[in-house]
Amino acid sequence: MSDEIEIDTDDLKRRMDGAMTALRAEFASLRTGRASASMVEPITVDAYGAQTPINQVGTVNVPEPRMVTINVWDKGLVNKVEKAIRESGLGINPQMNGTIIMLPIPELNEERRRELTKVAGQYAEGARVAIRNVRRDGMEQLKKAKAAGMSEDENKLWHDEIQNMTDSQIKAVDEALEIKQAEIMQV
Repeated sequence: MSDEIEIDTDDLKRRMDGAMTALRAEFASLRTGRASASMVEPITVDAYGAQTPINQVGTVNVPEPRMVTINVWDKGLVNKVEKAIRESGLGINPQMNGTIIMLPIPELNEERRRELTKVAGQYAEGARVAIRNVRRDGMEQLKKAKAAGMSEDENKLWHDEIQNMTDSQIKAVDEALEIKQAEIMQV
């Protein structure tokens, strides 16, 4: 391969990995009937005049499989944290015990499980689209390199490398989706 014309595959790989990382974070926020501290990560609380992540106003614990507790450090924020949880769309009714907010995780019914698998599918499709967009950017770099004098053989090698990278990332998304859907449907 020529020294003058180089495609930055490390950048493409990093961006594709970023799409996978974002997908894992979205999957972690999906409620599967089991308690997880990551369920409350996306929730922000209006604290001290700014939107603050819930894990920065209290300690989030999972003492048992169907319970998340939040020990709020500032007693004045307890009601704001409770309100943020109620308005978050998690579908969980917080219970107060002094500065500790308990979130009992109810069993999921069959209909809700099916809805969550569809949501997981949408998240996965978003990740696939992001990966394909990175692939498109790589192919654009290839076109520019070819116009700048890259040989046909070298162009084919880079094309195959970018395509293989894309295929492996899409496969990883599909595998992660299968695992998440099985976890959601597990009773």
